[in-house]
Amino acid sequence: MIGLLPLMLERVGLLLMVAILLSRLKSFRSIVYHEHGYTEKISLILIFGAFGVLSNYTGVQIRGGGSISSAAWQAWIGPDGAIANTRIMGVVIGGLLGGPLVGTGVGLIAGLHRFTLGGFTALSCGLSSILAGIVTGWIGRRIRVWENKALWQAVVIGISMEAAQMGIILLAARPLEAAVALVRVIGVPMIVVNGFGTFLFMLIIQSILREESRTRALHTQQAFSIADETLPFFRQGLNPESCRHAADVILKWTNADAISITDRHRVLAHVGEGADHHIALQSISTRLTRQVLETGTTGEAGSRQQIQCSKPDCVLQAAIVLPLKVREQTVGTLKLYFKNPRTLDRAEREMAEGLGKLFSTQLELAEAERQRKLLKDAEIKALQAQVHPHFLFNAFNTISALCRTDPEQARTLLLQLSVFFRSNLQGARQILIPLYKELEHVRAYLAIEQARFPDKYALRMEIDPSLEPVGVPPFTLQPLVENALRYAFPARTPAGSALIVLRAYREDGHMALVAEDNGRGIEPGLLDALGSKTVESAEGTGTALYNIRKRIDEIYGAKGSFRIESVPGEGTKVTIRLPIQDSQGEDRYAESFDRG
Repeated sequence: MIGLLPLMLERVGLLLMVAILLSRLKSFRSIVYHEHGYTEKISLILIFGAFGVLSNYTGVQIRGGGSISSAAWQAWIGPDGAIANTRIMGVVIGGLLGGPLVGTGVGLIAGLHRFTLGGFTALSCGLSSILAGIVTGWIGRRIRVWENKALWQAVVIGISMEAAQMGIILLAARPLEAAVALVRVIGVPMIVVNGFGTFLFMLIIQSILREESRTRALHTQQAFSIADETLPFFRQGLNPESCRHAADVILKWTNADAISITDRHRVLAHVGEGADHHIALQSISTRLTRQVLETGTTGEAGSRQQIQCSKPDCVLQAAIVLPLKVREQTVGTLKLYFKNPRTLDRAEREMAEGLGKLFSTQLELAEAERQRKLLKDAEIKALQAQVHPHFLFNAFNTISALCRTDPEQARTLLLQLSVFFRSNLQGARQILIPLYKELEHVRAYLAIEQARFPDKYALRMEIDPSLEPVGVPPFTLQPLVENALRYAFPARTPAGSALIVLRAYREDGHMALVAEDNGRGIEPGLLDALGSKTVESAEGTGTALYNIRKRIDEIYGAKGSFRIESVPGEGTKVTIRLPIQDSQGEDRYAESFDRG
């Protein structure tokens, strides 16, 4: 018994060396990590079945009477002989790793091969191997191989299966005296060595799983880093400039040798190897890319011929082409090229497919954001284009009356009314207009109101001339003046006592717009709500103030502000602070309106 132990350890060492060499192979690591598919399970059956066969051949032969053979390779066992080996170790590991199918398959291969070698324990050893594979396979469904406790669970199972084999030998092998004598010699060494070998083998398997998990975590981190860096570019949609920057980011973070991004008709960007003949802004020429655009599924090329490059000696030998989708419609492709086809392994495929989905999500969010902005712009412009019907009827009535008494003033009011309506229409087409256009709108409105109530209202403007070209949201000051005329002053306000002051000045890099009146003010109970929401009130709902504040928030965000101050009996002051647009933006807004 003592002499058998070192020989068994030597055999275990041989098998573990093979296992360590296999663990360095990327293909074996991939099979172990992705053992859920049938292809992987068949591979595991063949690999661990081979371990069982190798264990049979390299076992230690025990002849009748308990003598140990010195032969290193056991091709045939005599009728009175048996083998002490580590076959059960491979069966147990295979079953725990791959489940019932793998366990049964490995047990059958190892067991049937042991049966063919002969010896008086051939049947019992073959049968015990098959049973061990079935049992460990079912147990393996409940064990998480990557957990620390699985290591000791595997050792216990390995020892138990080897002990069960000893029991089956005693039950099935004949003559019984020879079976008992054999178990006395090989029982303890085989149980100890198989338990120890299972422990070391499980350490190798767990190291593979953990290293693959770390690799996946790294790829996930890379994917998120790529997504984070490319988000500003893909939010701009698919265009040559944004795609070129995005391709640079993808090339930096992946193992690809070149990156291409296309829309449905042309190559938008190509960076990396082959840029001398894979030229951006050319039409799509490869059949693989067109196929991906048509089917919306991932395409792969493993050779230059499959890539169909126009240059015969192109260095790019492999590629994966991923569809970029928006609302389930393929709008373009992402292509990762490789100089060495072997670089395009499972990990690279999975990372590329993940990137394709992330970029599709980014493009879809960009499209949703664009649609949201269009909707908000439409809502804002619809609000801007509204004209209060009472104002329109009153203006027509006033002009109609003046046609008989003061035709010249009626003509002037018609011109002012045309300015008012033109400002409404032009404002509905723009998000920002020059300040001087908004002041024209205010003057046109006030001219019509003053014609209805001569000398009742006075308007004073204190405007910094340098701010007149600066862009402001349309319908910002005119509704404030209209609110003041309608709600700030009583119906019987003495002539000349109602004053409205408009100011525009620079303050800390911003433009401050102030509309102030000396009317009756706002009750404290309503002041906090005005501008933040519409309110229920006998005088009005505060919709105009709410719309102004909402537009400022939408356009400027935290850079703009809207504040209402009021003292009952003294008046109300509305202060708007806006960032000053650059001169290019100002010229664009002014030019747009001058053309209108």
